[in-house]
Amino acid sequence: MASFNITPTDPSTFILTGIPGLEDAHLWISIPFFMFYMIGLLGNFTVLFIVGKEQTLHKPMFLLLCMLALTDISTSSSVIPKALCIFWFNLKGITVKFCLTQMFFLHGASVMHSAVLVTMAFDRYVAICDPLRYATILTNARVAKLGLVGLIRAVLFILPLPLLLTRLPFCANNVIPHTCCEHMAVLKMSCGDITVNRTYGLVIAFVVSGLDLMLIALSYGLIIRAVLRISLKRAHQKALNTCTAHICVILTSYTPSVFSSLTHRFGQGIAPHVHIILTNLYFLLPPMLNPIIYGVKTKELHDKVGKYICRR
Repeated sequence: MASFNITPTDPSTFILTGIPGLEDAHLWISIPFFMFYMIGLLGNFTVLFIVGKEQTLHKPMFLLLCMLALTDISTSSSVIPKALCIFWFNLKGITVKFCLTQMFFLHGASVMHSAVLVTMAFDRYVAICDPLRYATILTNARVAKLGLVGLIRAVLFILPLPLLLTRLPFCANNVIPHTCCEHMAVLKMSCGDITVNRTYGLVIAFVVSGLDLMLIALSYGLIIRAVLRISLKRAHQKALNTCTAHICVILTSYTPSVFSSLTHRFGQGIAPHVHIILTNLYFLLPPMLNPIIYGVKTKELHDKVGKYICRR
């Protein structure tokens, strides 16, 4: 892999400072970071274990939940362990190759996460608007293929980010005021022309988030139209209840992501530590909350988890 054009004392290493301005509080900040991360790992691995063990859960909806759990684990694990090393052991150095790798995985997992949410919206649309054909439209094989398409999309969209960075000069500046090698944080360290990189990053943010949110909105628009045609009020409630968990997951996923992206690009007057905290909340909150939301709102999953807990 090509290396950055940088010329500090050690040209193969960057320095991640953690959260600038809050260095004295790093140890205290690490406590909720560690707790949220561990809760997220426990919840997502529980989902993977339960769905894997229970034959009755080998259905498209639960296959999608497993995809969501895997992207949540990938997103948080690409960032939080290094952040904790900074907070606990002051291990701030990161090699250029590892920085590029971390950038690829954290942004790639985020794009894949978005693709899974779109597929889940389509799943809810078919389940409510065309329930008689649900089993033939959404088979496990077809969901797996949609997941593969989402993975290929993530790789194709995100791979140019680290590759474009390799052509930039970084002069003597190898200090990144962040907990991870987030694209914009690394890009701001360059002393060269970052127009192409900045434009591509912005286009990806709007194409991925914008297109995916538009598809999700379209699915729910069609769902609402179908629900309104149902005459029974009880049927209204039952149909909408099936979407509650997915809507909650969308809100927990896209809200911190959009705020983080906008503050990085347009929030010049916002304190640096606010940018970084928002970014880390995106890596922490959805992976922690998603398995809890689906565990509470999905009866089949809730019952199976309860069965294993009672068995203990």
